[in-house]
Amino acid sequence: MSTAEVSRSVVGGAAMAHGVIEQVARGSADLATQTDTAARLPQTPVYNLASRRRLPKHAPIGDPMTKLSMNEDLPFDEATTPPRVSTGELPTHAEVRQFVTDAYERYRGDNSGTVADYIPVLSEASPDLFGISVVGPWGRSFEIGDVDERFSIQSVSKPFVFALVCDAIGYEAARLRLGVNSTGFPFNSLMAVELNAERTMNPLVNAGAMATTSLVPGATPDQKWESIRERLSMFAGRELTINAEVYASESATNMRNQGIAHLLKSYERLYFDPDETTDIYTRQCSLDVTVHDLAVMAATLANGGVNPTTGETVIRPGVCRRVLAVMASAGLYELSGDWLYQIGVPGKSGVSGGIVTVSPGKGGLATYSPPLDAAGNSFRGQLATKYLAERLGLNLFASVPAEGPPPQF
Repeated sequence: MSTAEVSRSVVGGAAMAHGVIEQVARGSADLATQTDTAARLPQTPVYNLASRRRLPKHAPIGDPMTKLSMNEDLPFDEATTPPRVSTGELPTHAEVRQFVTDAYERYRGDNSGTVADYIPVLSEASPDLFGISVVGPWGRSFEIGDVDERFSIQSVSKPFVFALVCDAIGYEAARLRLGVNSTGFPFNSLMAVELNAERTMNPLVNAGAMATTSLVPGATPDQKWESIRERLSMFAGRELTINAEVYASESATNMRNQGIAHLLKSYERLYFDPDETTDIYTRQCSLDVTVHDLAVMAATLANGGVNPTTGETVIRPGVCRRVLAVMASAGLYELSGDWLYQIGVPGKSGVSGGIVTVSPGKGGLATYSPPLDAAGNSFRGQLATKYLAERLGLNLFASVPAEGPPPQF
C-alpha cells in the first residue's frame, strides 16, 4: 500500500471514528435513561452515568482510589535502597530441556482454535506453526519448534511500551495518567471507556495502550516511533524491524482504534494527536519478532530490567515490578483472573499467536502458535504455558511447607 493510500485510509477511518463516537454517545444516553428507570427499583443497585464528571487533562484519575493508603510513598528512597526479593531459580538445564520438549510433543498435534482474520494478513499464517522458548536470567536458553519464524508482535508490545513510558515519566505519573486496574471488558471495548471515569483504565487494553503510546518521548510522530522501536530492540537484544505488509493491512482496518483514540481525546485522556497516535500504535504492533525474541524480552523483565543476553540495562528495576503487576491484573484482559488462578504468572497475549510470561528472577517463557480460542488467545500457547508453569516452578503463588529445624533469630 502506498503512502497516499494509507493516508486516505487514515482520513476515511477518522471520519468513521467520529461516527463511532456519536454512536457511543447515543448508546450512553440510552443507558443513562435505562439507569434512571432502574434507580426507581430500590432492590437493584445501579451505576448512574449522569454522575460522571469531566476530568481536567492532567488531574489524578479516580480521585477516591488515588487517596488509598497503599498509594502512599515508601518511607525510604526506593531508587537507592537495595530491594529484598524472593524469586528462586529455574530447574537444571537438562530438566528445562526435558519439560519444554514434553510440552511441545504433548500439544503440537492439538488442532483446536482458529487463526485470526480480522487483520486480513494474519489469516495467512499456517495453523501448524508452534514454538516454545525459555530464557533464564543468565541468558541461557532452550527452545524447540518454529523458533525462527517471524510474526508481528501485536498486543505483546503493550507492556514493553508501558515500561518505556514508566521509565520516561515515572511510574507514579504513568499510573495517574493511564490507570492500572482491570476493565472487565474485552481489549477493544468502547463501552469500557464510557463506563469508567479513568477512561484509559490500564495500559494493556487498546484504549490505555494508545494513551501509553501518546506519552512516549518525542515531539514528532517519527521521534515517538523511533523511541519505541529502539527500546523494544533493546528488550529483544537485536534490531527489530516493521513488517510492512502487516502495517498496511492493519492500517486499512483499524477504524475501531481510530474511534477509541478520538473518544479518548474528547475526554482529554490522549496526550498526542489521535490520528498520529493510532498510526504509531499500528506500527508498534507490526514489529516483527520471533518466539526467542519474546522470551528474551520477558527475561529482561524477570531480570530487573537488564537484558540477560546483552547485559544492557533497558529499564530500572522499580519499573519492572510495576509492569509485571499490570500484566498480572490485565494481561489477559477480562480473563486475567482465570489466567492467574490457573497459571499464576504475569502474562501477555497477542492476536498473532504469541504469549509471554515472566517469572521474576527465574526467567521468561514465550510461545507462538497462531490458532486462537474464542477469547483471542493462542490455544496451544496457553496449554504449553500452563504445563510449563507447573513443571518449571514458575507459579508465583506456589509454596511448600517449611522443613528442617527453624532458623535462629
